[in-house]
Amino acid sequence: MGCTMGEGLSGLSTLSAYDLRQRVDASQQRMADDLKKANDDNAQLRRSLLDLSNQIEALRDEVAGMRGQNEKLARDLADTQRTQKDLTQGVDERLRKFEPGKVTVDGKEFVADPAEKQEFEAALATLRKGDFAGAQTSFVAFMKRYPQSGYRSSSLFWLGNAQYALRDYTNAVANFRALVVAEPAHLRAPEALLSIANCQLELKDAKSARKSLEDLVKTYPQSEAASVAKAQLANLK
Repeated sequence: MGCTMGEGLSGLSTLSAYDLRQRVDASQQRMADDLKKANDDNAQLRRSLLDLSNQIEALRDEVAGMRGQNEKLARDLADTQRTQKDLTQGVDERLRKFEPGKVTVDGKEFVADPAEKQEFEAALATLRKGDFAGAQTSFVAFMKRYPQSGYRSSSLFWLGNAQYALRDYTNAVANFRALVVAEPAHLRAPEALLSIANCQLELKDAKSARKSLEDLVKTYPQSEAASVAKAQLANLK
């Protein structure tokens, strides 16, 4: 009976060791499998992270490219706007050359065409150069071309001066008088009356000259021309 029990215990020990071994092997296999799976998962994660990193880098490149395109578009737009502004200003300047504008001559403000203004100033420049015959021609042509011009009274005055210089006293008187009659309040009216008197003196018409001087002193007593007229009247006595 003792032998039988010993043999039984020996068999039980052998079975337990075998079972334990199996369990250990199984456990090791599971650990190996888990480790392999973990390694595989880790490798997959690394690949996923690498792919994500590549995608992020690609997006950065795309964003940088879009930013560069936007900056170029912004520069192109700014250049286009500057060009358009320059073109608009150029057109406006060209249009202004043909549009009537306000001018002030001899204290009188009125509207004149650019060509009208240019022609009057050219005639006046001719007079100031001492080309009295040329100035006479220019002022006569100007008044024919612009009969209603705001420059008309000033043109009559300077035309009269050109004719006085040419010793054409009769026509000078007519133009000076036309100024005084048309615009008695004109800045040049007192000078025109004084010039009439001077022309009449040149024509040896002292009586008419005296009358013109007296009218000047009476009508424009505060003018510089009136002071000159008073001195001339004193010399005529």
